Amino acid sequence: MDKVILTGDRPTGRLHIGHYVGSLRSRVELQNKGDYDKFYIMIADVQALTDNWDNPEKVRQNIIEVALDYLSVGIDPSKVTIFVQSGVKGLFELTCFYMDVVTLARVQRNPTIKSELKMRGFGESIPCGFLTYPISQAADITGFDATIIPVGDDQLPMIEQAREIVRSINGIYGETLYEPEAVLPENDACRRLPGIDGNAKMSKSLGNCIYLSDDEETVNKKVMSMYTDPDHIRVEDPGKVEGNMVFTYLDCFCKEDSFERFLPEFKDLDELKAAYKKGGLGDVKIKRFLAAILNDELAPVREKRKYYEEHINEVFDILKKGTEDASKHCDEVVNRLRKNMKIDYFDNKEIISKYEGV
Repeated sequence: MDKVILTGDRPTGRLHIGHYVGSLRSRVELQNKGDYDKFYIMIADVQALTDNWDNPEKVRQNIIEVALDYLSVGIDPSKVTIFVQSGVKGLFELTCFYMDVVTLARVQRNPTIKSELKMRGFGESIPCGFLTYPISQAADITGFDATIIPVGDDQLPMIEQAREIVRSINGIYGETLYEPEAVLPENDACRRLPGIDGNAKMSKSLGNCIYLSDDEETVNKKVMSMYTDPDHIRVEDPGKVEGNMVFTYLDCFCKEDSFERFLPEFKDLDELKAAYKKGGLGDVKIKRFLAAILNDELAPVREKRKYYEEHINEVFDILKKGTEDASKHCDEVVNRLRKNMKIDYFDNKEIISKYEGV
């Protein structure tokens, strides 16, 4: 069995550093290791339209923005197939077939769906496409025989539902699809980076993000506005690091040489935390330290993004070729499923032979 990696993002806005530590950084690492047979990254525009159907321009505009973010963080189109979901027609056929093996009650029990429905406040006006997008996501995964799915922990229920669908299809039609495995970020703090306001989720809709495309000045301003310890009023006051966004971000972004380069008076993060807890260390100082680390991390990202922004036709060509390649693979999966379901009426000689001489 081939080792096939699949991951992706909804093009509803520019990608932020939560995406970066939660998935993008690990995608680049996986890509560079080369320990895979195929690697697909999907721009999920169909999924994005499930709750943006009345604002398609928002999705259209952000397809290129997301592609720019991918390329700027180091995703290499010579190693990875980047494609647009709506251009792979076989995915819609798979979704239709899978809907027959999943009950409405099972979809409604999906924790990710329950959380998303509550956040968006649909009430009784839930678009069917949004409610059933776990099924569509299962098609996205199985449509490329994907076996490795790098995700954040909030997406684990979606992967489990995809596995259930695979087992149902295989149980009815024989071994047809492959069960995927989720891969989580190794750093627990990076699995779901909170927003700069302390909200549990960094979200484009909540406006609490630091974007990969933010310039240095913007990053500085956002870091200086970050939620820390509300009881740490004076420098000499003892401070809390738990729930303090600056330290949460430092847990994700600090490197071995960060202190030597940007805050040499401290040996490491443990020593910095101890000093903050004891008192005598101001929020401004640790915020400046974090801003320096983030801007250092984002500097090469900004440089690559500038290149691709000046070569947009190259970006379109990458997406077009990737979508064509993805479509070919997905068609193979669809044809295999149709054959096992015995609905390949015009290509299956066994079916035709039963009627010969009638």
